[in-house]
Amino acid sequence: MCTANLCRSPMAAALFRRRLRAPESTTAPDGTLETVAIGSAGLLPSGVAPPREVVTVMAELGIDLAAHRSRQISAELVAVADVVVCMGRRHAREVVLVDPAAWPRTFTLKELVRRGERVGPRRAGELLPDWLGRLHAGRERAGLVGQSTDDDVEDPLGGPLDAYRTTAGELAGLVDHVAGRLWAPRMARRRSG
Repeated sequence: MCTANLCRSPMAAALFRRRLRAPESTTAPDGTLETVAIGSAGLLPSGVAPPREVVTVMAELGIDLAAHRSRQISAELVAVADVVVCMGRRHAREVVLVDPAAWPRTFTLKELVRRGERVGPRRAGELLPDWLGRLHAGRERAGLVGQSTDDDVEDPLGGPLDAYRTTAGELAGLVDHVAGRLWAPRMARRRSG
């Protein structure tokens, strides 16, 4: 989730999809395979193509986003999402306004990484809602109203091509971190088991 669904959120969604193409990437901590569907949306109206810089930078990473068209957030999209990952605190606020029940499963990407470091990866047999519950513990809704940008991924829109590369690189690292907490590699489990 981002502002226009043109840069950050489609880039992050594409990076998650690429990360999850590896067979071990969707193996739950108990060894079962999980079905994962990833989408993206924004606050602004739907149907807009991404800037050429997004297409160029993602093509450099082997990802084709030329066909992407923006999609606007809706109560229906939020309701079916197991977790809503936002590029900034403002986006998390908007998601919770659209669907107040989404608060326990709505995080900024950086918050997801930070809290994931604190609680650790999913445990063997732990369901996603239970892991998200551990991440959510201790959060207060008042945190949504602050103006700090510490949890925001910089929006490259309108900047030079290198700004898009910087954002893509940051997103790739954050996505890898979160995916590693959600789906531990099989090799690590074999060694420990």
